Amino acid sequence: MNAQAPAFRRTYMSKEESFMYDREGRFPLVETMNAARIEFTEKAVKHMASRRCDLVRISPMAAVLAINTAFAIPRSFYLDVPDARISRIGCVLMKVNPDNTIEARFLRAITDRDLNRIYAFSSHPSHRDVLLDIRR
Repeated sequence: MNAQAPAFRRTYMSKEESFMYDREGRFPLVETMNAARIEFTEKAVKHMASRRCDLVRISPMAAVLAINTAFAIPRSFYLDVPDARISRIGCVLMKVNPDNTIEARFLRAITDRDLNRIYAFSSHPSHRDVLLDIRR
């Protein structure tokens, strides 16, 4: 008897490529240091809660946040960066690390203009020379 596993069968979905999930590796996380805020609903939809955090690394598709206080982190939330005047970026929690950092994925890509604003208001030494472009 021949007990071989069936060969991989190609379907129309095996040829499809997703920009968000298949090609995201080309966006490296850049170190930054910004004050941020997480906003989410507690107790179903009864009220919005917000907690402070620090934006440690960011790319157009993901971010790493340092949590200052211990609280239950919801699966989906909004991220605000008040210094850069960027509000309500939809996020999904991807991973909780033991060193009080979390990895979040954005629901849509952040524009280069918003990334430049975050870098301009960052207190990280590598972004010291980034200037805010006011022409756009």
